[in-house]
Amino acid sequence: MASMENRTQVNEFILLGLTDATEFQVPLFILFTLIYLITVVENLGMVALISWDSHLHTPMYFFLSNLYLVDFGYSSAITPKVIAGCLAVNKVISYNGCVAQMFFFLAFASTENCLLATMAYDRHAAVCRPLHYTTTMTTSVCAGLIIASYSWGFLHSAIHTGDTFSLSFCNSNVIHHFFCDIAPLLDLSCSDSHTIERVLFVVGGFNAFFAILVILTSYSQIFITILRIRSLEGRQKAFSTCASHLTAVSIFYGSTIFMYLQPSSNHSMDTDKMASVFYTMVIPMLNPLIYSLRNKEVKSAFKKATWEQRLS
Repeated sequence: MASMENRTQVNEFILLGLTDATEFQVPLFILFTLIYLITVVENLGMVALISWDSHLHTPMYFFLSNLYLVDFGYSSAITPKVIAGCLAVNKVISYNGCVAQMFFFLAFASTENCLLATMAYDRHAAVCRPLHYTTTMTTSVCAGLIIASYSWGFLHSAIHTGDTFSLSFCNSNVIHHFFCDIAPLLDLSCSDSHTIERVLFVVGGFNAFFAILVILTSYSQIFITILRIRSLEGRQKAFSTCASHLTAVSIFYGSTIFMYLQPSSNHSMDTDKMASVFYTMVIPMLNPLIYSLRNKEVKSAFKKATWEQRLS
């Protein structure tokens, strides 16, 4: 009963944001608003384009459209609140709002982790077994992989969100961050959080390790296959199908490992804030640029859509 009373003492949290310097508030408001608008237009625009053009109805673009939805999802869980907080005097978020923000951010970020592994498997099938690609990556297989990615992502988020908010917050309600993330909430708790930290490290580590293992296994076989291709043009074509994915994987896992897979004693909130801006806002904006806007098929579909719009 005492622990329940302690938990109910906090019904809202105060987010300190990125900086206390008032001269940066308006520039940050403008910057984050532009980033979010670009993110929304790029990701939802690409989903609409892929849905509209039948030439893009392939497994690769099916996975990409879900990646764009996920990027839009976890950016939207964080960025609008950050934008509002730039001009707000009191950066308050309700207890339930904090729970929801953490849950949806972790759910979409964990789903992206699974999607990147799924896309590596898709690239492996395309490069290593091109003659069997259509029979390997069938509609049912693709749908099953997507359902599994979302299911694990939301389950993974439920575990961490449930564990974090099972703690008591009875000393302070000031979060030294610009959103409700696990590390600052663990620092804020007056409960013993060592068990929660171990669960976070083990489950989060397994989540990242399994996906990275799938990616490394897929790409080791992809590189072996590419090296066996005799023509330089054939090698370049095969590698170009994987280059964008490798770039996105490097950015995503580099920031994830930096943020979450280190002991809490090594965390610096100021450093984490800067890394979190990149992780939560910049990556969702970059992915459409990395994957699609350099792609000839996407450019062709975009020109076709623009031309038909002008004619109508």
